[in-house]
Amino acid sequence: MSFTTITSAVELGFEVAGLLALIIGTLLSFLAFLVAVAHRRTGTGNRADAYRALRGGLGKAILLGLELLVAADIVHSVTVNPTFVSIGVLGLIVVVRTFLSWSLEVEISGEWPWRRAASRTPSERNTAV
Repeated sequence: MSFTTITSAVELGFEVAGLLALIIGTLLSFLAFLVAVAHRRTGTGNRADAYRALRGGLGKAILLGLELLVAADIVHSVTVNPTFVSIGVLGLIVVVRTFLSWSLEVEISGEWPWRRAASRTPSERNTAV
């Protein structure tokens, strides 16, 4: 087996894992939403909470999928075709996906990452890792 064959297989593995994370995470989020809506009909749930949980689940699935797809792009750009152009394209892809990840993180948590520590109680700060 050649180095290129191995790195192509690793790249494909990351791409498949990223797609699976997106698909499975989306399905699980919608399933949890449907269960929450069903509980709402029986009077034990809140529709707004179900919607927030759906958005949070979808956002987490997208974030995980993006991280795995970035790993696939890194493997491809660095090992398969290491030219300045491919590294530049990789840099742009990482910048766009990083911005998207930050946007999704703010959507999920409802606050900027640097404000999160300030909003925690002292006991939460001690247990946060």
